[in-house]
Amino acid sequence: MQFRGEGGRGVSSTSISPPLGVRWKVKLQDDGRIINAFNPPVVIGDTIYFGSGDGNFYALDVESGYMRWVFKSDAEINSIPYADNRHVYFGSQDGKLYALSRESGQEVWSFPTNSQINSQVQRYGDHVIFVGDADAFYFLSPDGDEQFRIDNPGWNRFTYLIADNIIYFATGPRVDLVGPFDIGRREFLWFVPFNEIESYWYSVAAIRNDLVYFGTADLIGGTNLGFYALDRSSGRIVWARNIKGVFHDPAWTIPSWAFNEEWLFFRRNIEMLDFMAPTVWKDLVIYTGGDTVARAFDAETGALRWEQEFDMPIASSSTIAGSRLYFGLYGDEQVPSRLVCLEARDGRYLWSMEIEGSLLSAPVIAGKRIIFGTDQSVFYVLEEVF
Repeated sequence: MQFRGEGGRGVSSTSISPPLGVRWKVKLQDDGRIINAFNPPVVIGDTIYFGSGDGNFYALDVESGYMRWVFKSDAEINSIPYADNRHVYFGSQDGKLYALSRESGQEVWSFPTNSQINSQVQRYGDHVIFVGDADAFYFLSPDGDEQFRIDNPGWNRFTYLIADNIIYFATGPRVDLVGPFDIGRREFLWFVPFNEIESYWYSVAAIRNDLVYFGTADLIGGTNLGFYALDRSSGRIVWARNIKGVFHDPAWTIPSWAFNEEWLFFRRNIEMLDFMAPTVWKDLVIYTGGDTVARAFDAETGALRWEQEFDMPIASSSTIAGSRLYFGLYGDEQVPSRLVCLEARDGRYLWSMEIEGSLLSAPVIAGKRIIFGTDQSVFYVLEEVF
């Protein structure tokens, strides 16, 4: 399995048709606070695996929500897990990478690091790969022994895509050296031209044919959003679009998302590993998150193909099932949080449903179900209603 699917493109192989209903939802342990991250679960067969801000790692029955088992780590879990035939792997902010038995939830092994682990975990060939914050890119054996590592001198909540034996992107010996890393040859192919792409946040990448896509965000004089396509073989910038974030219309009656709240909004967003992640579908690259507008660009030229503005900021990156685009909107005291569905071809609004808390990562599509967690520690499983 690959985080955000084949090529990191955020597209499901199945389609889902409304109406949708709540199959089940469950309120997880919490201390009453709003959490800032709830990264995507892994669904294998009839079981959902995920970690949460309560420090627990859960295995729930996908049909009923019945808890098969729960494992307690010593800190919040913000990593994206990986499961193979026997084990499920995840990192914790307690600094350990865990391998648990999928059947029982018992710890098989753990690997201590020098930092929090807030990345995806990927089993790739004979490697178990993850990133420690401002520490290292680790490559372990399936038994939990270190094989080798790459320095990570300064990046936090940094995650990656693997395609054709290459990591997009790995960190280098300096904080300004990030680029595609050939796992077999153990060498970098090129480095991202940060002198031309200056920002605070760089999203996880997606690839299509010869191009690699990612988004950026910063808060210099207001929210600035960047959308980039680079040549996979050389790192040359093929196209770039830079846009000032849209937040406020004088007609709005909701003051809580005015300009002076942009920092709090930005600070929440960068807790999420898929913030600003591109969704690549057919000849479109679609971005949701960063402000109140969903945008689709031509994958080859970067020309704006469509955009859709909302009354509240977008809370998550998106997932496509069939031709429908799913993502979340933030809520506040006056406007409820929502799951939104657009037509991917033209950005047409199709429907939305109110949810308990704001969606904090791109929803996961599993068969005819949509699965996600919210900032109020509520875990949802939706399904088609016939």
